[in-house]
Amino acid sequence: MGLFERLRRRGRSGRTRPERDQDTEHLRQWAAERHGVEGFLEPPTQVTETTIVFVAHDGEWTRRRIGGRDAAIRFTHRLGIPFYEVNKVGYPQRMRDYQRRQRVLRRREYRRRLEE
Repeated sequence: MGLFERLRRRGRSGRTRPERDQDTEHLRQWAAERHGVEGFLEPPTQVTETTIVFVAHDGEWTRRRIGGRDAAIRFTHRLGIPFYEVNKVGYPQRMRDYQRRQRVLRRREYRRRLEE
């Protein structure tokens, strides 16, 4: 067995990565603390893995990795959260509005600190 074969085999444990467990735990807790939460699946890119964005009723959101489309469907179903795919329905307007409000608040805070 060559060196590269040993390295290749180490990565195939079949277990979920601890980071992914932390990600799902974060999502579970985040959703429990808010209401009106919906899940939006983001497809993988060359740079990122498959991710899911949870968006609350007021537009607050969080993003974490997820095992794939089927895992996301099972996860949101278990939590009783509606599931959507971003590439089919897009992001909700309330998420964009929330980002805009946060940007304004950050700018105000920055200017306030400059004036002190």
